[in-house]
Order: sequence, then structure tokens, then C-alpha cells
Amino acid sequence: MSWQGQILRVNLTKGTAEAEPLNMEWANAYIGERGLGTKYLYENVDPKCDPMGPDNVLIFATGPLNGTMASTSGRYAVLCKSPLTGAIGDSNSGGKFGAFLKYAGYDLLLIEGRADKPVYLHIDDDTVEILPADEIWGTGVWHTEEWIKSRHQNPQLKVASIGEAGENGVLYACVVNDLHRAAGRCGVGAVMGSKNLKAVAAYGTRGVTVDDPAKFMEVVKDTHAKLAASDGREELTEGGTHPMIDMMQEWGGLPTRNFREVQFEGIDKVNPAATTVANANGHTNLITNKACFGCTIACGRIAHIDPEHFTIVNRPEYRHASGGLEYETAYAFGPVVGVDDLDSLTFANYMMNEHGMDPISFGVTLAAAMELFEMGVLTKDDTDGIDLSFGSSEGLAVMAEKTGKGEGFGKELALGSKRLCEKYSHPELFMGVKGQEFAGYDSRALQGMGLGYATSNRGACHLKHDVFGPDMEDISGNGKAAPVKESQDMVSMIDSTGLCLFTTAGWGPEDFVAQLDAALPGEWTLERCIESGERTWTLERMFNMAAGLTAADDTLPPRMLNEPVPSGSAKGKVSELSKMLPEYYSLRGWTEAGQPTNETLSRLGL
Repeated sequence: MSWQGQILRVNLTKGTAEAEPLNMEWANAYIGERGLGTKYLYENVDPKCDPMGPDNVLIFATGPLNGTMASTSGRYAVLCKSPLTGAIGDSNSGGKFGAFLKYAGYDLLLIEGRADKPVYLHIDDDTVEILPADEIWGTGVWHTEEWIKSRHQNPQLKVASIGEAGENGVLYACVVNDLHRAAGRCGVGAVMGSKNLKAVAAYGTRGVTVDDPAKFMEVVKDTHAKLAASDGREELTEGGTHPMIDMMQEWGGLPTRNFREVQFEGIDKVNPAATTVANANGHTNLITNKACFGCTIACGRIAHIDPEHFTIVNRPEYRHASGGLEYETAYAFGPVVGVDDLDSLTFANYMMNEHGMDPISFGVTLAAAMELFEMGVLTKDDTDGIDLSFGSSEGLAVMAEKTGKGEGFGKELALGSKRLCEKYSHPELFMGVKGQEFAGYDSRALQGMGLGYATSNRGACHLKHDVFGPDMEDISGNGKAAPVKESQDMVSMIDSTGLCLFTTAGWGPEDFVAQLDAALPGEWTLERCIESGERTWTLERMFNMAAGLTAADDTLPPRMLNEPVPSGSAKGKVSELSKMLPEYYSLRGWTEAGQPTNETLSRLGL
């Protein structure tokens, strides 16, 4: 029936691992992955708990379409209370790990407690072991994955692990699987490290059974063809997400130098064209593209660094191919810190993958430090002698590694931008929401994006709604509340299926619904699925309110609200959040204080 019908509950304090039946009432109400994970988190965690304490729960959740023939069926989510925001933490990853956790027979892995010593979890169908990880504690993701596969003599094991950043409590540490795919945001890797859990390795042979195989085959055939024929899919295959940097540059929405500007003079050195042109040494950055499990898009990039570049000239261990630049990494290591050295950007990306860190949060945190440095608040005495001026490629490369390893000023950057700026008495320089840093879109140039940032349950996020069309059609905040709310519900539903959001390049909501309806028992309509997405969104909000967040947290930094955008299509504009937010609350069925009404909760079964 596409759900496997069981979860695995692991208690690291007790050293136990037990399978238990999946709560089918919850599965029918929340679908899977993000939605189901949210419900299990809500029912198993006190929202007021210490995120880095043993009472926090770490959840790995799959969706009902994971591991099926549906395109992009390799996604999974990691959920917990976020140490970065104090709100719900929900992070999504691709690669192959999610499908193999499902093949082992589990819809969801729920991890409680804290181990006395470093351990890793090994899952091979019914065999579940909590094993010592002393030999790999203090090493990076790449070594960890290789070591685990070698130890178990199984090259097909899929490993999700933390690097040194997660061990050292970097508040935006992530969980990395398949070497360079990551559940990147919210600090889920820091929570994993706080539990002394180095890795989860999964392998399974059970496959997935759908409710109506013939119907499912027909629907999948149609959706594959539809996706293959779409221009949006073709663009993602050819360029990944990186071309967005040129679009935002032209529009005037590309955050530059900690969001003081929205266009970058060094764009031609860090855009997609730059990755395909040989440099003076004859080296070309981009090698090829790559797909995740079951993916017919292949938006991932594989790149390598010029062996003569200062970052690796004496470090042959980094002269290999690994994850290349996508839009958010290019923005976070390029324009927002003012750096135009392509190989330095790629090296920083290697550091994120090896040590397990969110590139968006790292880049924006470094940008805040650079502004503090420029102001004279920070000096070289604070920054280990490193020049942290905007544009410093050395500063980018060195601090990326120091932060991952927990060394020197890297320990300050590990706090995230909000805490760093507060520590140095300039909280207004934090560019984010609820403690989480902005992605690569300026809230003044893209008004709907700003509303989406402000209301995102996991803190500033560009992937929990989709309002690019309306934002490009009208630079004002007029009429943005409805598409933000509607797309948040739709994305919440898509995130719960186990499929990738990028399939919307060729699919509409009805295509996800058709696949769910064929895979699962019962009748799955568009209305039911979208309502499930709304239910998940509202439950996330309830978690946050119970954790102590209020409507006051649905805001943007002073720079977005008060400083007019200096150039581009929206020149002279500030965010119109104060106009959009009340309308948004009303459309959601929330009070003026941002609380879901009893009527809304009753309608959603909450």
C-alpha cells in the first residue's frame, strides 16, 4: 500500500531499537515525510525542550512515494526542534538514503535520548544495531561514509552522517548523505551531534508495494512523459539552479554584501558561464550533472578545483570531484560576501559537504561578520589575523574550514548570524527570520518572497512557498498574501509525498495527487491533499507557539523594512510586510495575533 506500515524507534540512552506499527490515522491525515514527521515530532517532543538536550527527538521520515517508480522518489526529511531558531526544524534531502531507509521496511525513524559515547546506527532490513563510532568521531562526512561501507563490506549501504560541524555544535550543521546531498537547514546536524550519533547507515531489500499497480504504472508513465517534455525540466537538467543567479542579477534581487546591495559587479566570474570556461591554467570548474535516486531531472552539479589554486595547491586530498555550485551556494559564497573567485566558492562548498554545514547560513553569517569587520567592530585580533573585508577569498576559504572544525573565530561564526550580531551589539545586521538566515532573494525586490520568509515556520526559507510568478509580474505587495498561503499549503503537500519540489517544473498539483491516489488505499483528491498540506502547516505553527514564538517573530530585518533597495527593478522600494501580513493571517483563518482560530483548528481536525 506504499506505506511500509511500521516505524523504528531508537532510544540511545537505553541502547534499544524497536519496530512499532505506523499510526495509520496519522498517515491518512498527513500523507508522509514532512507531514507525518511533523505529527510524530509534535506528539513526542515538548516544544519547550532544550534543542541540544536529550529530550529533543530526531526524526528521519520518508514519504509514500519514496522508492517507487515515480520520478525523484528519493527524498526524505529530518525533523527536530531546531537549535538555530528554537522553532520546528524541518530539513529535506535528496540522494539515495531515503529510498533505502524505506526499503529496509520503515516509514520513519524516531531517535530519542543521548548515547554515552559516540555511536552509529546500522539498519539492514530486520537487523538494527547501535554500534561504537569512536574510530570515526572527529572525522568528516566523506571518511565516515567510506569507513562504514568498508566495515560492513556493503558498498550499497546508504549513509547519512554528520561531520565535525555537527559534533562541535555548529548551530547550522546539517546531515549529509551520499557524500554531497544534505538535509541542510535548521541545524539538524547539531541535534544529531548532541545525541552522540555520528551516522545512520541503511540498506534494505523489501521494495515498495502500491495499492493499484496497473493504475500506478499508467500514471507514472504519463507523469514521466510530461516532465520530460517540459521546458523547465530541460533548463534544470542543463544548468541546475545556478542560472537563477543571472536572473536575480538582472532583476535586482541578488543579495550582495550582507544585503546592502542587490546587484554584484563580479557576477560574470561566478555565474554558470564561468564554470564552463577554462581559466588561465586551462582548468574548467564544472565536470557534469548528476541525479538523485529515481530522478529524471539530474539538476545536481559535479565540479573540481584548479589544483594550482591557493586553497588546495598543497592539499592533494581535495583534488577530486565533488558537489558543484548551485544557486544558493553560489550566492552564499559569492555576492553576499562579495567574493568573485570561483575556485574559492567551490572550496567553501567542499568544506560544507565534508564538515556538514548549511551553506546559506554560513555565507550570510560570514557576510554579517564582514560588515562588522568593515565597521571596525571586529578586527584582525578577533578574526585570527585574517582580513574579513568583503571580497576576501582567503577569508571565505579559511573561515569555512575553521567553522567546520570549531577553530578560532570559526567558533563565533558557528553561532549563526543572529547570535553573532547580538554578541557584537549590532542585532540589526542579522539578515534572516526567526534566527535562520535568508536565501538568495531580496525581500524588497520580491515582496511575496518577503512575506514567505516572514511566515515560514522553520525560519527564513525560499522553498516552503512558490510565488516567483506574481513577484515578477508586480513589484508591489498587492495580492501577494493569497499565492503565498496557497503555495505554502501545496508545497507542504508535495514535501509529504517523498518526491522533489523541482518536479513542479513540469507538473501541477494534480500530478502528485494522481500518483498518491494510485499508490495508496482509499480516494485521494486534490482537495484532500491540499487540506493535508494546510493541516501540516498549521500543526507546525502550533508547535512554534507552544515553543514560545509569537506573531512578533513573523517579521523582517530593519534593512528590509526601512532601507530602500538601491538598484534594479524595485529601486526605491522597501518591504510592504505590514500591509501583507494581516491579509495573510485572515486567509489562514488566524487571529490578528497570528493564532489559528478554534474554527480553523476544528476544520483541520486539530
